[in-house]
Amino acid sequence: MTASERTDHRETAPRQRRLTPARQRTIVRVLQASLAAMVAVGVLSGNGGVAVNAGVGLLVTFLPNLLSRRFDVTLGVGLVLWITTAMFLHALGTLTIPGLDVSLYSGTWWWDHLTHALSSSLVAGAALATLLALQQYSAAIRLPPRLMFLAILLFVMAFGVVWELLEFYIGVSAQLFGTGEVLTQYGLDDTVLDLFYNSLGGLVVATFGASRLADVSNQLANRMTARGAGR
Repeated sequence: MTASERTDHRETAPRQRRLTPARQRTIVRVLQASLAAMVAVGVLSGNGGVAVNAGVGLLVTFLPNLLSRRFDVTLGVGLVLWITTAMFLHALGTLTIPGLDVSLYSGTWWWDHLTHALSSSLVAGAALATLLALQQYSAAIRLPPRLMFLAILLFVMAFGVVWELLEFYIGVSAQLFGTGEVLTQYGLDDTVLDLFYNSLGGLVVATFGASRLADVSNQLANRMTARGAGR
């Protein structure tokens, strides 16, 4: 191999290792297929928790398609991968590990923290994109960066509280009716940690998310403007 060939090889190698959009789409499809397989496992094994969590997660991964077809808002493949990864990891955590009789949620101390941070980042991303779009759509809505940051954090924290209440009442209902638990709480300490990691996910998005979500917020603002003009 000549010197020029070695140079070309070194320059092309990093590009070949990059997570290109095509590779990201492939990963999304693999994760969706895995979620579908988890639904089947849950149904066949009679584990309603696995079936419901994987099924809901799979449906959520198709929301970007719905946004594109119904509202003409297209999410980048990176955002779709972000959503799909969060849904996959949550559903994966409910599966019982063969031979150990525990799930990743019950047997791995940090799994719940990871999934809460990821899920809350999705909530924060949706809120941030919507607020940015509203600012573009209406001159009456103007939030300084610090206030925007605070609004996202407060929204994520409030959503987290609602989610914890939902988990609690679903658990109570499961005990009353003798059904399997779809969502599980592990006590007050776990709830406090959940809220902390929810806030952490929101903090990351509130700090770094504006540039990543600019295209989505622009599309939302254009959609709002078009609908307003059509009335």
